[in-house]
Amino acid sequence: MYFCYLDESGTPQLGAQTSHFILLGMAIPAAAWHQKDRRVSVIKARYALQDAEIHTGYIARRFPEQEHIANFEQMDSVQRRAAMTQERKNSLIKAAALKTGDRLKSLKKVYAKSADYIHLTHAQRTQLLQELADEIGGWNDARLFADAVDKVTMPPGVDVFEKTFEQVVSRFHTFLTKREKERLNRGGATTGTSVDNQGLLIQDNNQTVAKKITALMRKFHQQGTLWAKVDRIIETPLFVDSSLTSMVQMADLCAYATRRFFENGETDLFDRIFGRFDQASGRIVGIRHYVGAKSCECKVCAAHRGIAKQK
Repeated sequence: MYFCYLDESGTPQLGAQTSHFILLGMAIPAAAWHQKDRRVSVIKARYALQDAEIHTGYIARRFPEQEHIANFEQMDSVQRRAAMTQERKNSLIKAAALKTGDRLKSLKKVYAKSADYIHLTHAQRTQLLQELADEIGGWNDARLFADAVDKVTMPPGVDVFEKTFEQVVSRFHTFLTKREKERLNRGGATTGTSVDNQGLLIQDNNQTVAKKITALMRKFHQQGTLWAKVDRIIETPLFVDSSLTSMVQMADLCAYATRRFFENGETDLFDRIFGRFDQASGRIVGIRHYVGAKSCECKVCAAHRGIAKQK
């Protein structure tokens, strides 16, 4: 049995903030969940984040307030948190005085989302993400599946989220089918009772997409996807609280790293997880970079064609 944790990065709407939309699934054997969860917890604890959610987009940001605090790096974590709390309070007071409602709202959101990380310098936060990415990169029994869409190349009227979801489901299902064939070739039972190579999708409890992907999954169970009958993925997606589920947080890291690679050419985190995308016959089959009729020579497109390309 494989658990496949889903997360997205970017927005599927055309013209909204990001040029790319990424939907990613991180699949791990159910039997390996305890060990992987413990290893992630150990890394988080080293940064005093054992009870915090890893939200990569906010961890990776620079916190301008830290740059205004003298000798911030020389402080201990308690002093840093106190200094940052006061600095942010001052920023909110200034924003309120200027009567910039949007600015005040934006600051409050950023401060709330990043509150758990204010005792860490930017270098420490970068190191945290690198350690977590290296951890995922070392999970030889895990597989990543993703669809990366350059939104302006998607035909008009096409639902970007729906297409990426179909791609990820299809790639995960193909992996499960391949694993089952390998099991049968090794002389495994053919009774149909084995759950070794069945899968369950697990998604952050996002109410805006919950009903949509549940309906899509029911459709795939009944009709299959464009490429295959879906009979190895059981049930509709299970929705969980990402703040309490480390593996969804790791999927978030992978989705973020993937989007930043395509949008900004950032390779550090992406290269650390790249080897976990599913492969077959020397080709990367776990990830697609959709660019329509455009030509793309990026690392992913080259690997998808089976061409070795180093960046």
